[in-house]
Amino acid sequence: MMVRSANLNVMMGAARKAGRGMVRDFGEVEKLQVSLKGTSDFVTSADIKAEKVLRQELSKARPGFGFLLEEGGEVAGEDKSHRWIVDPIDGTTNFIHGIPHFAVSIGLERDGEMIAGVVYEPLTDSMFHGEKGQGAFLNDWRLRVSARRKLDEAVLTTGIPHRGRPGHAEFIKELVAVMENTAGVRRFGSASLDLAYVAAGRCDGYWERAIKPWDMAAGIVLVREAGGYVTDFDGKADMLGNGDVVAGNDHLHSKLLTLLKKARA
Repeated sequence: MMVRSANLNVMMGAARKAGRGMVRDFGEVEKLQVSLKGTSDFVTSADIKAEKVLRQELSKARPGFGFLLEEGGEVAGEDKSHRWIVDPIDGTTNFIHGIPHFAVSIGLERDGEMIAGVVYEPLTDSMFHGEKGQGAFLNDWRLRVSARRKLDEAVLTTGIPHRGRPGHAEFIKELVAVMENTAGVRRFGSASLDLAYVAAGRCDGYWERAIKPWDMAAGIVLVREAGGYVTDFDGKADMLGNGDVVAGNDHLHSKLLTLLKKARA
């Protein structure tokens, strides 16, 4: 039976409220595609607007909790144990281009550990949610990571380093190694949804380097609660600290780590 804490209900309510405005804004994006000015300024304002809604809703319910926000940075709270880690639109580049693949991501951290996560896809009203010890769900359906055992049957997701970021050459080595040993690689453009898809068994694994805490905080909870493993590239749990993440089921996670390590050797 699904048991939702008060904190999780607060997170889901905030995500839905921000999502409503986002759906309206996304409807405007297509009209802006043909304008000379483009959509970047509009999307920046949509991002800030969504973050404002999330901050208001979460603060109203839990006034003492701190924040780590994509736009607003770190905001200390009176309650030093709890912190919301929030990405209002994860998949901004998709949003800018009118590609319907983006999400609201809200993670709750207690004393340095992720204890609850929500990844909400507003266009499809898909609410991925999970809490430590309570399982992971998509709306009311219980999630389990896939049961595939062989890498050559696995479909993996990843993210490509953005322009101006280091690591392109190393990424290409990893990509070649993974492509040679798996059934396929997908690049969807939203880390939180990549992790949610691993939790749902839609994808068998995911890896990415140098991403931000708000990109993965909620997704880490989802994968773990769906029976999967999430670590950094050393097999440790410092993903939020170093920005590197590898996720998969219990059969494929270690195989993927080994493959990625060999690719860089």
